[in-house]
Amino acid sequence: MNGFLPYLYAFVSGGFLCVIAQILIDKTKLTPARILVIYVCTGVLLTGIGLYEPFVNFAGAGATTPLTGFGYSIAKGVREAVDKDGLIGALSGGLTATSAGISAAIIFGIIASVIFSSKPKR
Repeated sequence: MNGFLPYLYAFVSGGFLCVIAQILIDKTKLTPARILVIYVCTGVLLTGIGLYEPFVNFAGAGATTPLTGFGYSIAKGVREAVDKDGLIGALSGGLTATSAGISAAIIFGIIASVIFSSKPKR
């Protein structure tokens, strides 16, 4: 049964983050784009003050998959690059750490645009 608990923790934790975002969409005038930015910045902030790493250790993919996890990856990459390269790492570390995810988003976006045609809203 111990093998099942990490999956449960990931599901509940990731679901909780998604529920918070959905409540923000439904109950406030915040746009989804602003909520995206808030989530990424929250991930960076919580990583910077040392609170997100224990959450990642507890929740695994439930903490690293949502947008807060993207902020965590940026902050972790910056920290590692600054330790390795000095101050210049603050400029390159975040992009280096998240380059695979950014590249995948661009590639899959291009593939989707080739396969599907967009239609204007009415």
